[in-house]
Amino acid sequence: MPLASIPSPPEGVWQLGFIPIRAYALCFIVAIVFGAWLSERRWRARGGEKGTISDIAVPGVIFGLIGARLYHVITDWQTYFGPRAIKEPYQALFIWEGGLSIWGAVALGGVGVWLACRRRGLPLTAVADTVAPGIAFGQAIARWGNWFNQELYGGPTTLPWGLEIDRAHGGEPGVLYHPTFLYESLWDAALGFGLILAGRRFTLHHGRLFALYVAGYTFGRFWIEGLRIDPVGGVDHAVTLLGLRINQWTSIVLFVGALVYLWVTRTRDTEEIVVPASHKQNDGEADAVSSP
Repeated sequence: MPLASIPSPPEGVWQLGFIPIRAYALCFIVAIVFGAWLSERRWRARGGEKGTISDIAVPGVIFGLIGARLYHVITDWQTYFGPRAIKEPYQALFIWEGGLSIWGAVALGGVGVWLACRRRGLPLTAVADTVAPGIAFGQAIARWGNWFNQELYGGPTTLPWGLEIDRAHGGEPGVLYHPTFLYESLWDAALGFGLILAGRRFTLHHGRLFALYVAGYTFGRFWIEGLRIDPVGGVDHAVTLLGLRINQWTSIVLFVGALVYLWVTRTRDTEEIVVPASHKQNDGEADAVSSP
């Protein structure tokens, strides 16, 4: 037996009367709240109006949750549909059982943020740069929901930080597994701090800081994904292409795309408006009325 290991929680749901309190959901709620709080502070420091990010976050979160689940169901469709399905089709709606993809969350969540920015007359790129560190820190927090659900773990390991997984979740007695949830959580937290430092040290506007987030996250996700053994895309095995898992190919495409964006926008230095002209005009009129 190994001398040290990381135990998995014996349960991830607690009953408050007849109301189930799910650790997976709590982790996501804390992640969203912290990410919105940090982004709001960063927006105000950039000269933006108070409450802007909080308002934009509402459609972003709603669209993001839908996108996160859609990506999971589309890539893992055999789990819910077809002759080999191990779950009923309606269980595709059970987000508390796990299965929220960051790829779908950012993609469709970005649509919600874009719609909100367009309504307010704000540049999407400025908002994206502002929220990038908050997204990274939010992912670091949300990954602990996978620990409570005993999912997204890697292959067997003899390292002292190996993760215990019980039989009900696919583990074997006496076998420890790579805690890929922990690897990604630490990577995301480091990325969040790195983005803040990079934003202070360099002029990374017009979406460049967000592109740096995409490049940094996908770089880490590629090798972490390679450790995982859960069957993404299949029922009893992961679907691969040329030896790489679906999410590794997604990481490659997005990493390259982020680098291309950084190169194309490297000389863009025009000012980005964080307070719409109409709001400035209204503030000026209010000041004029209040002046003696």
